[in-house]
Amino acid sequence: MEHKKLWIIANWKSNKNIAEALAWVSEVGSKIPRQESLKVVVCPAFTDIEEVKKAILVGNYPLLVGAQDISPFEDGPYTGEESARILSELADLAILGHSERRQNFNETDDMVADKAEQAINYKITPLVCVQDENTPVPESVQLVAYEPVFAIGTGNPDNADNAAAVATKLKQKHREDLEVLYGGSVTSENAKPFLQKEELAGLLVGKASLSAEEFIKIVDLASKI
Repeated sequence: MEHKKLWIIANWKSNKNIAEALAWVSEVGSKIPRQESLKVVVCPAFTDIEEVKKAILVGNYPLLVGAQDISPFEDGPYTGEESARILSELADLAILGHSERRQNFNETDDMVADKAEQAINYKITPLVCVQDENTPVPESVQLVAYEPVFAIGTGNPDNADNAAAVATKLKQKHREDLEVLYGGSVTSENAKPFLQKEELAGLLVGKASLSAEEFIKIVDLASKI
């Protein structure tokens, strides 16, 4: 049986210390199905990334590690920033331009484009978050997440039909092979319709990813599509 290619990405945001992170990896890692068509990524806090990476390697789990942000600059005098070169030893992917960063830290489209360029230069996959089809997608970016602002942390997700329509518009505007995920109040209860849409390539999961049990349910749904 051929499965649809899907990404399931856990964005923990500013949650979980190292002990909590390792407990999650231990619970989730062994339950992830080994399917070439399924890419499962966990994006912990910066302080957890190294220990999470070690735990995944030791457990030989089919999990990739992502960062929740990346510096728009190379190495150098940029206090508080994490450069792509340094992160490339640990992270396979980086979430860029999330609406929370745009709102709380005044990130601009130009900053997101600079971050995407840094990620690509150091072979980190940039996942650029867009609020709608009019949000710019930097050149060379292959993976985007449609995250409508009204759905972030509100418990009110968009519907799968509308998310698929936005994905179609993004592909028409940029290129047909663009992979578009949906994010915004995703749970195991509402995930299936999004996963089933041909236009969508997976899910970016926020609050629901903090629960190992809930996240495993979402991954299990994806593995059967």
